[in-house]
Amino acid sequence: MARMALNKMEFETLSQFRYQLRRFLRFSEQVTRRNGITPLQYLLLLHIKGFPGRNWATVGELAERLQAQHHGVVALTSRCEKLGWVVREQGKTDRREVEVHLTAKGERMIAKMAQLHRDELLNPEGSFLLPQLRDLQEE
Repeated sequence: MARMALNKMEFETLSQFRYQLRRFLRFSEQVTRRNGITPLQYLLLLHIKGFPGRNWATVGELAERLQAQHHGVVALTSRCEKLGWVVREQGKTDRREVEVHLTAKGERMIAKMAQLHRDELLNPEGSFLLPQLRDLQEE
């Protein structure tokens, strides 16, 4: 199947998407730091709280979600553990795994940060609209 070259509208749509994405990420960087948490720490807590089907995640699962190296997530988890936001537990079904759980302090932090992020996404001035690239290809 031959691929068609991108048209001007597709470039504009991709550019607009990247612009919106970058604006949101910059907002996230600023709001997290103002609240005493780094963007990566926020993402770690978010991925624990938001992991499908349970209230914890393994270090390997978090590495996948963060698109990071396993050893980097171990170090990030250690920093969050020192701050009292998470605890590590040996896996219940596979004792080689390490489960990462939020503490009550971590629950409060992620609730506050997630609220700020959701409010930004719902803010009309910062509205985040996903491009419809499939519609553009048919034009």
